[in-house]
Amino acid sequence: MIRSMTAFGNAQAKAGQTTLSVEIRSVNNRFLDVSLRLPEDLRFAETRVRELIAEHVLRGKIELRMQLDTDDDAARQPIDLQALQALAEQLAQAREVMPEIQPPAFHELPRMPGSLRGEQPEALLALCEQACTNALRQLAEHREREGARLANAMLQLAAQMQALIADVETHMPTLVQQHQEKIAQRLRDALMQACPEGLGQIGGPELSARITQEASLFSLRSDVAEELTRLASHVQELHELLGDLIPASGRRHGSGHGKRLDFLFQEMNREANTLGSKAASISVTQAAIDLKLLIEQMREQAQNIE
Repeated sequence: MIRSMTAFGNAQAKAGQTTLSVEIRSVNNRFLDVSLRLPEDLRFAETRVRELIAEHVLRGKIELRMQLDTDDDAARQPIDLQALQALAEQLAQAREVMPEIQPPAFHELPRMPGSLRGEQPEALLALCEQACTNALRQLAEHREREGARLANAMLQLAAQMQALIADVETHMPTLVQQHQEKIAQRLRDALMQACPEGLGQIGGPELSARITQEASLFSLRSDVAEELTRLASHVQELHELLGDLIPASGRRHGSGHGKRLDFLFQEMNREANTLGSKAASISVTQAAIDLKLLIEQMREQAQNIE
């Protein structure tokens, strides 16, 4: 499913007297760029958090914040004396090498490695996984809703493109006919200026052949059927991309719609430029300009698609 790169998600998880809050914000970015702000108690979980993000997000700038809160009753629970003794022994060994090292303050003991008080690392890691997973699911839901809105906006622009392409296709035979008539008139005018009796000296078949030759050259120079066909094909491909619904349970969210759309718009813009260079009338030139504007608007929308 089409997903935006701009979204927000938050969640909480609680175990005993400990509550973990997670907030995730994402904005558009060419690659996956993750920024984490974790409390010291959860620094050990950073690798796992990055893995969870990579499992849910393909690209975008991700900012994740965690807050760990413990109830007062939990803060007053007894200290693990065995762990405290082990810490004292480690401190004594460290002072043999670094005599100036200072002992931790009493309020720092709950955050010391080994969890002298509070939740054990295993419990905190499970809490972290639960909160992050729930927040990432909410983020994905927001991304999909915003992606649907972006897709609808691009489909409306694509409908305008289709109308322009159809209009040019409809009027091209008339433009060729009009140009053929202009060529005939110009030849007659040139002959009359060069020789008043020029039309009588040049036979009808010869004049007709000359007009046909000039009209054929014009048709070759101004033939935009190939460009119009490719533009129509690109619009159809756009519909298929925007309507590509992939079940979340059966994919690795790696469809990369944003990059595929960007490439598609590059190809559209190339065809529109060629159409403009071959334009044989003001109407075709204006159509090429309008097509380029619509393509640019769609490209701007696609910049925020994952």
